[in-house]
Amino acid sequence: MSLAELQELERGSVIPSYVRFPVEFVRGEGTRLWDAEGNEYLDFLCGISVTSLGHCHPRVVEAVRDQVGRLMHVSNLFYTEPAMRLATRLSESSLGGKVYFCNSGAEANEAAIKLARKAKPGGDIIVAYGAFHGRTYGALSATPQESKQAPFAPLVPGFKAIAPESAVLEALVDERTAAVLLEPIQGESGINVLPDEFLRVARKVCDEHGAMLVFDEIQCGMGRTGTVWAYEQTGTVPDAITSAKALGGGLPIGALVTVPAFGEVLQPGDHGSTFAGGPVVAAAALAALEETDSEDLLNRVRKRGASLTEGLARLPHVVAVRGRGLMLACELDVSAPAVMRRALLDERLIVNATGPATLRLLPPLTVSDEEIEDALARLAGSLSTSGS
Repeated sequence: MSLAELQELERGSVIPSYVRFPVEFVRGEGTRLWDAEGNEYLDFLCGISVTSLGHCHPRVVEAVRDQVGRLMHVSNLFYTEPAMRLATRLSESSLGGKVYFCNSGAEANEAAIKLARKAKPGGDIIVAYGAFHGRTYGALSATPQESKQAPFAPLVPGFKAIAPESAVLEALVDERTAAVLLEPIQGESGINVLPDEFLRVARKVCDEHGAMLVFDEIQCGMGRTGTVWAYEQTGTVPDAITSAKALGGGLPIGALVTVPAFGEVLQPGDHGSTFAGGPVVAAAALAALEETDSEDLLNRVRKRGASLTEGLARLPHVVAVRGRGLMLACELDVSAPAVMRRALLDERLIVNATGPATLRLLPPLTVSDEEIEDALARLAGSLSTSGS
């Protein structure tokens, strides 16, 4: 079926909630994608930090093939080994408490919100401007972006948004606060790293007032910054983290992980999901987590992140670079959406514009030095043809 035929099917049958580029991808391997015409692309977006071990990682594929041929689904009324093993590995790799499985990042944040509200009934949840926590109603209410919230008002009450500044946070958190929910690195608004000092203040005021501190690591977790979890580099340990995107190695899964003190707050009947932690996605996630939790891999992420940062800073029209590890953004003095489109269609490099002047790069954690140089050359070509 041709691209034109697919576009016609979309016009007739698909709710227009996405703006798609005129490319149909049919195959992926490692850092590469191929379209229906056989053209090869260098992927520095990873499906927005999903295929972080590269496309069709052999160990993840093997785990899925093995599991899908034996058992696909039985519901959470029964035990399956992959989910129990994955929960144990997630807990051991992070906060040491308990795990709730779901199907996406938004659902993981919904679970965190419900956990905080049950732990402190009626309490407010404080979030930061620039955050993106998802599009379901609780997660959307925690996402203080007018363009995303306004069409769907009224929203869930009890959320308070602040600038990510220590003094503002200290003044707002009180005995009525149930939780402070933060992305250590805000992804969708352009890779904005929250200051470590701000996170330490968040920990302090939450402890003083009996509130939970929750870190949304849906985009910045799973090795993206050079440690398995982003909080490990901040000097602050939260009470819970949410994970998704890269967790499934390419398949949809989300998770809420707690410290031991909050592991028993949710009880049978409080929350649930039909497909959560199914054996196929849990097998994929277990393989992905075990591959990611490798000091050799994480060292390479830190080194190659530094190399990519330095290379981006040398490119024309780049005025600033920010981020950690292989979670990077560069500010341009030309149109980022135009550069993104040229990179895709002319240079066959996949990156993403998160705003008028911001490019986001999320290459696979397995990217090579040669592929970084290749991407920089392709991006340079896209930038050199930019208007003034």
